[in-house]
Amino acid sequence: MKKLLILLFSLLFLSSSSVFADDISDFSIEGISIGDSLLDYMTKDEILEGIEENKDHYPNLNEPYKYAEVYLFNDFPTYEYIKVFIKNNSSNQYLTNNNEKFTILAFAGGIDFIEDFDSCLQKQNEIVEVVPGMFPEAQKVEDNLVHGADPSGESIIDGVYFNFDSGAVIEVACYNFEETFRIKKNWSEGLIFSVYSEEIYSWLLNRWR
Repeated sequence: MKKLLILLFSLLFLSSSSVFADDISDFSIEGISIGDSLLDYMTKDEILEGIEENKDHYPNLNEPYKYAEVYLFNDFPTYEYIKVFIKNNSSNQYLTNNNEKFTILAFAGGIDFIEDFDSCLQKQNEIVEVVPGMFPEAQKVEDNLVHGADPSGESIIDGVYFNFDSGAVIEVACYNFEETFRIKKNWSEGLIFSVYSEEIYSWLLNRWR
């Protein structure tokens, strides 16, 4: 049975063994897990609309349109939004199985901390203290990166990564954009808790390196 990972602000209940998981596929946030069909949460038309809206989010990748990013805004109890990654097969007619077509390969939950980077880092630290107890075999790596989309070099990502032997990755990161750039892009900023399959993380890796 999938374990539900709900990062409430207190995080106290995460000390319970009932939320321990053997693999990233064993838990979800807001009920969403890797391997689910996005059709369980959105209609096909909503998915296709989301693919179109976000199609240019990764222009600096080698294959920027290989996968699609879709956002869900459903008044979640913990997160302002959930985003998922799926194969970008929206125009491939040979795929007739919609569940195969819209399988979730990665997901992330975002909590806004607009112009409040210190509070984001505090929340990040609380979460990072809990994750190793759930996944003791994962290798923890900390990294501070410049966000590749901002040519000024003043937008940063403060990230903590838990790497699995399978190639999957859990990321707990605070995004702090240069304010003029953030407003121009109409982006949010704050904490993002991400769970990536090896397939998606390999695709994204050269965005930041």
